[in-house]
Amino acid sequence: MDIHAQKILILDFGSQYTQLIARRVREAKVYSEIHPFNCGMDFIKAFNPKGIILSGGPSSVYDKGAPTVHKSIFDLDIPILGICYGMQLTAKLLGGKVEKSKKREYGGADLIIGNAGDLFFGLGMGGLKVWMSHGDKVEVLPPGFKTIARSANSDICAIKDDTRKIYGVQFHPEVVHTPKGGRILKNFVFRICGCEPAWTMKSFIETAISDIQAKAGADKVVCGISGGVDSAVAALLVHKAIGKNLTCIFVDNGVLRKGEADKVEATLKKSFHMNIRRIDASKRFLGKLKGIEDPEKKRKIIGGEFVRVFEEEAGKIKNVKFLAQGTLYPDVIESVSFKGPSATIKSHHNVGGLLKKMKLKLVEPLRELFKDEVRALGREMGMPDEIIDRQPFPGPGLAIRIIGEVNAKRCDILREADAIVLEEIKKAGLYKKMWQSFAVLLPIKTVGVMGDERTYENTVALRAVDSVDGMTADWVKLPYEVMESISRRVINEVRGVNRVVYDISSKPPSTIEWE
Repeated sequence: MDIHAQKILILDFGSQYTQLIARRVREAKVYSEIHPFNCGMDFIKAFNPKGIILSGGPSSVYDKGAPTVHKSIFDLDIPILGICYGMQLTAKLLGGKVEKSKKREYGGADLIIGNAGDLFFGLGMGGLKVWMSHGDKVEVLPPGFKTIARSANSDICAIKDDTRKIYGVQFHPEVVHTPKGGRILKNFVFRICGCEPAWTMKSFIETAISDIQAKAGADKVVCGISGGVDSAVAALLVHKAIGKNLTCIFVDNGVLRKGEADKVEATLKKSFHMNIRRIDASKRFLGKLKGIEDPEKKRKIIGGEFVRVFEEEAGKIKNVKFLAQGTLYPDVIESVSFKGPSATIKSHHNVGGLLKKMKLKLVEPLRELFKDEVRALGREMGMPDEIIDRQPFPGPGLAIRIIGEVNAKRCDILREADAIVLEEIKKAGLYKKMWQSFAVLLPIKTVGVMGDERTYENTVALRAVDSVDGMTADWVKLPYEVMESISRRVINEVRGVNRVVYDISSKPPSTIEWE
């Protein structure tokens, strides 16, 4: 089955919600891709979409240099849905009139549906809660269009041209604040575009394996794994495609969590029979970190040393032609975004330099997937929840959770404290309900009393935050009994700690990590 045979093209005009459109379409099990508004008509024709969605955007259609598309896009005989700016642009290009609204509309609004067919099928003729975010509005319809919904602020909130199957909505159906927005997008994708729900992780696996086999052939592939979700799922997918021709290199940099290297090796090597080379370079990394306190220097040292170790080990493998890595779709979107291409697509573990030096080609089996889809893919392949549901863990590991110098002793202290934090959070059933939870070792010693003796030991900070994407975060109001249990165990069980404090700062103004 070709899961890309039926696909929706989303043209990005700079909306902060564009990725949400793609996610909603994919949740309906239809493949979708985001491309910049100026990708060109030749690309659009070659892409051969079943439908096109024009996203919202911050511009006014009458701004100098406002993003636009060629008018001929409406002559392709492909259904089109314009959202917010996309609707206004559609109206302007096809002969309608768009003006500044006397009353800007931001937030919730009641939509009065005037036509319950196609786009609003199954939603009735009454009011519908929707989310508005616009300063302009369509005042005069283009020829051939009719109004199918209005609001208290505008008589034209949704439009359609029956003949050409062109639609527009002034609100944002992709956001959660439009409760029935998913149904509206499904109506467009299924009823209007005629798509079928074929985009599933099972079908993705079949297609991806065929693609990897066709690309790599009998050549050798190398992949760096860290224990994180992305690299582990990417490695397993490539392994399913080419078996022993894949070699995974797992570098123990000395700043991993307690038992992490063993767990990763056991899961991938023993459970899936993958070819894994585990390199214990902990002394090498810690030696480079000796005396270093600046967090940015720590990051650069760890990233640079990883590349050197990886290169040394990869060089020992004969006939390696490909480097596999877990690039995700948001990284790909960022590289061709409306705001302009970024310097490079993010390279996992900073191994991008190896491509030129070792003359390797890239295999990126996850480059079409969002993070939640990667987790679903891992589950479909039988990967255990311990890896799939793992909270985000920074590339530099515990090194940036040890404030000040990093050495073996301080790593051991934090490793033990962090293990207790995770054990208690999981025991309380809270692990999957938050973004991250971890311990931080502070460069502060305080006075304490243990066993009737005066102590002067280290302080550990507890950090637990909730977030959707890591861009903003709020501290979690942990139950007192959980905090008490963590504090008691850390002080009693971790030699060298006599005080635990709780970080109650949000991002912004603070960051999730301390360094």
